Amino acid sequence: MGPSMRNRYFSPLALLAPLILGGCVAMQSHNETATMVKASGAAGDFKAAIAQLDQRNPSADNKKELLYNMERGELLRLDRQYGQSTDAFLLADAKVNAWEEAAKTDPQRLLGMVGASLISERLKEYEGQDYEKVWLTTRIAMNRIGMSDFDKARVDVKRTHEREAVIAEFRSKETSEAEAEAKAKGAQTTNTELNGYPVETLNDPEVLSLKNGYQNALSHYLAGFLYEALNESGLAAPGYRKAIELRPGVAVLEEGLSGLDSRTSLTWKRKQRQTDVLFLVEYGTAPARVPKAFTIPIPVRSGIRTVSISYPTIDPSTSPQLASLLVADKTLPLGNVVDLNLMARRVLKDEMPGMVLRGMTRAIAKGVLQDELSKNAGMFGSLIGSVASVVTEQADDRIWRMLPERVYVARAHLPPGEHKVTVNGREFGPIKIDGQYAVVPLRFYESVALVGEVGSIGKLPEQEPPPPPPAAAPVKSKAVSVKSTKKTQTSAKKPEAPTKSK
Repeated sequence: MGPSMRNRYFSPLALLAPLILGGCVAMQSHNETATMVKASGAAGDFKAAIAQLDQRNPSADNKKELLYNMERGELLRLDRQYGQSTDAFLLADAKVNAWEEAAKTDPQRLLGMVGASLISERLKEYEGQDYEKVWLTTRIAMNRIGMSDFDKARVDVKRTHEREAVIAEFRSKETSEAEAEAKAKGAQTTNTELNGYPVETLNDPEVLSLKNGYQNALSHYLAGFLYEALNESGLAAPGYRKAIELRPGVAVLEEGLSGLDSRTSLTWKRKQRQTDVLFLVEYGTAPARVPKAFTIPIPVRSGIRTVSISYPTIDPSTSPQLASLLVADKTLPLGNVVDLNLMARRVLKDEMPGMVLRGMTRAIAKGVLQDELSKNAGMFGSLIGSVASVVTEQADDRIWRMLPERVYVARAHLPPGEHKVTVNGREFGPIKIDGQYAVVPLRFYESVALVGEVGSIGKLPEQEPPPPPPAAAPVKSKAVSVKSTKKTQTSAKKPEAPTKSK
């Protein structure tokens, strides 16, 4: 084989080697990792679950990654290790802060990362789903409330709102960039490109009813509750109002706003004798992203090449809804304020146009490469090209799996002290409640029912001592009798006059 022939033969393979090697290194499935972790923690042994997560992420670089620290922070929270949980969340939050700063000051740098997805979606640095970025600051705030650090919790809920604004602006730019990149590569999207894909899971009416894929009613309602507890009713009202906008028709959210003025009046606070309790009931775990493979024909110089392509899917939830909460002989309706299955599918729906464009761009590039390998190396080259296409074409299944699937809210005034709480026949308790306001986090995780740290804010006013009984009124008849007696006694003391003898 002459030098020119060797160069022609090895040139495509040299291009292909990074695809195969890079793909094999980064192809670990997060879905597999999360499944193992869930199995370890199914009976409430979260230390074993954390050990399993660490085993799947052994290197120092792994332990700096966003998704690792989000998953670890949630497992530590489930294990009631709130301080360490917050530390892990803050490591993850630093990554999101860097993303935010780049999105605001240098969005082209982030958009340039799309180039990595021209080999495989999994080779992109994981920046987190948009709703995960919002959840992260909310989770940090909830940890702070559990540790009675309300000033920092206030900062966290404020950052949540600011983060939402950055996400909204950046996503509009990203879609335009993906369309431009695909057009430059000659990729065009048509409805036939998703043949076989379960599009009904993305066009579900409940998914379409969500305003977007990153804002959730819990984050805003919790902000309203915290501002109210900190005597900032002017900031509480917008939080309650936004929660209603994101999840209309939920009675507990509407009552949060309608009753705000009466609850924060000076008269009410002076008379308040019971704790205003917010129950946060979390159920299940967040859904999985499961890759689904397709093969599509790509026209090349020698004819048509069949190329593998993969997109993630999310199955709709089949778990039952929770209805009510029983505490202190009160039955409280549970308002479903967050459904992460719906949010995850809404995010995927919003991502799909750009994902399809990038997938078609990859397919064209890989089809051309396969054609070159077949031309220069015959059947062997064609086989290598096909293997490389399959190895590197795996949909990105990374997603924060340890989060709850749904979150419900209930609210009531309860007397301070210990209470048993029952939800759908499962008992939590006894739970100690005190203070002017309290946040009680509850979680159904696999087969266990968990109670988190109860955050208590403020003190109930001391009860005023009862007034003394009125003094008895004097009785006139007794006064006259006493006076008459004294007169008689005085007369009795006069000496008798001597008797004269006759």
